Amino acid sequence: MGLDDRADRRSDEDETDQLTRLLGQAPPHGAAAADRRDQAIRAAVEQGVVGPDAPLAGLFDVAGIRAGAAALRAAFAEVAAPGTRVLHAFAVKATPLVPVLRLLHDAGIGAEVASPGELALARAAGIPPAHTVLDSPAKTPAELREALALGIAVNADNPQELARVDALVQSAPTRSPVGIRVNPQVGGGAIEALSTATATSKFGVPLRDEGAREWVVRAYLDRPWLTRLHTHSGSQGVPLELMTAGVAAAYALAEEINARAGRRQIDTLDIGGGLPVNFASDEQTPTFAQYARLLKREVPGLLDGRYGLVTEFGRSLLAKHGTLLARVEYVKSAGGRTVALTHAGVQVATRTVYAPESWPLRIAAYDAKGRPKSGPGTGQDVAGPACFAGDLLARDRELPPLEQGDHVAVLDTGAYYFAHHYSYNSLARPAIHGFAAGPREEGGGVRFSVVRAQQRVEEIVAESGGGARDALRGL
Repeated sequence: MGLDDRADRRSDEDETDQLTRLLGQAPPHGAAAADRRDQAIRAAVEQGVVGPDAPLAGLFDVAGIRAGAAALRAAFAEVAAPGTRVLHAFAVKATPLVPVLRLLHDAGIGAEVASPGELALARAAGIPPAHTVLDSPAKTPAELREALALGIAVNADNPQELARVDALVQSAPTRSPVGIRVNPQVGGGAIEALSTATATSKFGVPLRDEGAREWVVRAYLDRPWLTRLHTHSGSQGVPLELMTAGVAAAYALAEEINARAGRRQIDTLDIGGGLPVNFASDEQTPTFAQYARLLKREVPGLLDGRYGLVTEFGRSLLAKHGTLLARVEYVKSAGGRTVALTHAGVQVATRTVYAPESWPLRIAAYDAKGRPKSGPGTGQDVAGPACFAGDLLARDRELPPLEQGDHVAVLDTGAYYFAHHYSYNSLARPAIHGFAAGPREEGGGVRFSVVRAQQRVEEIVAESGGGARDALRGL
């Protein structure tokens, strides 16, 4: 089924203990992570990772990513019965970078993909089909055919898609586990655009609509090869209790289907991801362990060993481990307020610029040598380079006074930020670097590795039709 067999939990625990020792017993977040970040920022300036010719870069804390993956696996291993099969599939949309996917794969994490491009990235990272799940509300016949040929798990979104799967399964045998995505319609969170379990959500079969539940049950009874059930009710702004209610609804449906089938037809529940992230401090809250324990308390049958389990966390695995570092190009005053003009704006923090109330980000000030700035704060705007007035990462933010040549670090940007470039003004994609920081007591030392190189102007021209400049002249 492509699930990570947990029958030998001791080996998993030994692996987690080994990783903890490797990281010097440092937690994935908090003071230790902040200290690594400070080391990396200073080293990035000293080593020219960020400077006049490269005024913007994304930085990934490799130790933090590894520790976060270990924390996720340990959280569910703690609450699941021995022998429970678990696949943690990273939502590739959160950070679509091959070296990051490879690092997560090494840490025991698979991939959840929602497009041909994301599937190609997962395959390039070496993630096997058995550890890959395809979800999308608009899969084409070609996408379905490829996934079924490879043996990738597929969750059908709606009756029309299931009909396509029917035809493909009948025409060619497949090793793919197949299920249906259902919308438990338990309600939305604080951010409407990210609420996937509302009454009118575009995702899945709406369970509370008239006749829908019976249609789902009948779909399974008519197709013995349907063995999975999928739901996803969480994301940023959704409380754990609401996420858990969605999982409980899917579990109850699975129990009903299996009872009516007279056998354990559904053997795996895919409960999605969407754990919210705390963007207000370095503390990670809620934690994977808190969520897993809540599931154990509210839906104990989910974890008693009768069902395999798939999760699809994304933002919560990587957000805290990424930092966007930008050089301050100019500082000026407008209307009595200081404005720091940087190279970090809408092209790398699109959500924050267009929806600042929903996506506020912390910003830390560093001097020209990459050292943390201190002292009394003053209200300042931190602006990006794009040519529109709203290109601001922060408005009237209390920060130590910024000066030309200083640096700003935009924190918690490891997911849905600098890896998701928005080509406003044809601004170049920044370089992204992974880093490893040694313990200060052992002399420190930071090593960088390029995850994605800075985009060259020639590449921007090529992507914008530079090789076909006369294509429209003859029409």
